[in-house]
Amino acid sequence: MYLVAKALNLQNSLARRRTLSLPQPPFPISKQEKPHQREHEREQSHHHPPLHQKGPTMSIDPNDYSIIKEGEAEILMHAKNEVFYNKTQVNNRDISIAVLRTFISKRKQEHEAMLSKRTKTSQKVSEKDASEPAVEEAHFDPIANNEKSNGECEVLEEVSQDEPCSIVEEQVKTTEGKGRGELKPPRVLEALSASGLRALRYAREVEGIGQVVALDNDKASVEACKRNIKFNGSVACSKVESNLADARVYMLTHPKEFDVVDLDPYGSPSVFLDSAVQSVVDGGMLMCTATDMAVLCGGNGEVCYSKYGSYPLRGKYCHEMALRILLACIESHANRYKRYIVPVLSVQMDFYVRVFVRIYTSASAMKNTPLKLSYVYQCTGCDSFHLQPIGRTVTKNNSVRYLPGFGPIVPQECTDCGKKFNMGGPIWSAPIHDQEWVTSILADVKSLKDRYPAYDRISAVLTTISEELPDVPLFLSLHNLCATLKCTSPSAVIFRSAVINAGYRISGTHVNPLGLKSDAPMDVIWDIMRCWVKNHPVKSQPPDLAGSVILSKEPVLQANFARAIASLSKAQAKKVARFLPNPERHWGPKLRAGRQITSKHISLLGPEAVNGSLNHEEDEEPNAKRPKTDDPTSIS
Repeated sequence: MYLVAKALNLQNSLARRRTLSLPQPPFPISKQEKPHQREHEREQSHHHPPLHQKGPTMSIDPNDYSIIKEGEAEILMHAKNEVFYNKTQVNNRDISIAVLRTFISKRKQEHEAMLSKRTKTSQKVSEKDASEPAVEEAHFDPIANNEKSNGECEVLEEVSQDEPCSIVEEQVKTTEGKGRGELKPPRVLEALSASGLRALRYAREVEGIGQVVALDNDKASVEACKRNIKFNGSVACSKVESNLADARVYMLTHPKEFDVVDLDPYGSPSVFLDSAVQSVVDGGMLMCTATDMAVLCGGNGEVCYSKYGSYPLRGKYCHEMALRILLACIESHANRYKRYIVPVLSVQMDFYVRVFVRIYTSASAMKNTPLKLSYVYQCTGCDSFHLQPIGRTVTKNNSVRYLPGFGPIVPQECTDCGKKFNMGGPIWSAPIHDQEWVTSILADVKSLKDRYPAYDRISAVLTTISEELPDVPLFLSLHNLCATLKCTSPSAVIFRSAVINAGYRISGTHVNPLGLKSDAPMDVIWDIMRCWVKNHPVKSQPPDLAGSVILSKEPVLQANFARAIASLSKAQAKKVARFLPNPERHWGPKLRAGRQITSKHISLLGPEAVNGSLNHEEDEEPNAKRPKTDDPTSIS
């Protein structure tokens, strides 16, 4: 009986090996996830390796790690602060995935349009060659023909250096009968990966993505990233690659190799920008985060100038100015290599700014950079600000001349209140969003809402961005205007109606719920406020105050405060939430990796996180002393 049972067991095991039994997914499907999503990738995934399993170089104690799930990725996080992780950045990672999905879709459309254009061009050339008489072929000039062929080869060589899919390769594929060039999946570089959570989410959640290279200069972070790659199964192992390297050196030694480069450092990205703009292919995407908001918003103007080449101003618009300073800095780095940027989305969220720009190479288009940059004059007495463009163009016949901008755009003293001006900049004064991209990103987010953990927040931000005036830099604060005049504040609807009735445009801004963007000049804005104060008088103020000087002048424009149809945006009319509170307390920046968590970090991390870390350290202290008394030959 024993032999028969053993034979049956052997037969069953062989039968199981022959069948294609699918392993279980490496993580449970949440209630929000649809079962049919990513089925193919789930089928290819393996079981999680046991945490106590010993590897070739290290062993893992299950008590030291906790599993953190975000989206479709899971990571092992050590109880100590060895590798940086911030839960707050889920908004950042979600919006990056949404932009990456749209980028892949747009990239495919652009490639198909390019192939269609080349096909039409080649057909015209072939028809033209066929229509030429055969007699002309016998009277060709070999020298001229040779010069022409050499010139064509030079052009093709130049294009092949800049484009990932060169014209030469596509022409060869066409002649072989394929008819169209192949578009390779985009390669992504995460220059500062830490735990690798962002790279894992890219690989698991973005369809059509290619290789994801995760870099870090910290050995513990690279080990954690490799451990998390294995923890996420075969899909992550086949797509994500972790390397121990200095991101600056790696990007410099891999020029124009990545379709997407993601920079999300702890602090300022300024030291990475020069190498990052060289590592992106033509038409590729650079995603960049800056968390040093105290510097970018004017807390340390001299530091901002040394890092970004711009001087910030401390106004209500300082967070949008931070976005524009970062864009101007990226543009200046790109210009050094005959490249320029095209922003598709720029976001200020939580405690950081995040920009998404495409990078192109063109020496002629680069000449337009001075037209996109401006200095800012901010009055020290009132809220008036004015922009001074750096350059201008003069068109004569078919030629365009690039000249320095006219200036100064303001006198020595403010015409509204008589105070002096502070000057800041230069900043990016061109549009910071591409509204077509924003619409596509928002549509993608809404169609896949179950796959974004921070759907409510990012959809609210994208909705507000879609309603911004794209060509109006910076914004005004209605409460600040009223604080200058010491008057009661009109409602936003009344003020918007007065601006619209005066013949100007006005919108909100995603940076500040009280901010208002308008193309109306400051003279019109103050005239509207003078008319408001006439209907709502204020107490007498000292004559030397800025508000008293402004109100002492009679308004040139008679404001009409009748309710305008466009005074409410579509989102406001539908009562769509646009500015949401933080989902939990202590939602903000976290402690840098490697630093010991102490009781002084309660205000930053919260009492639960601090107490948990301190208790874990207390439990480890007696364990660390045990090996001194134990038998050294014993095996743990």
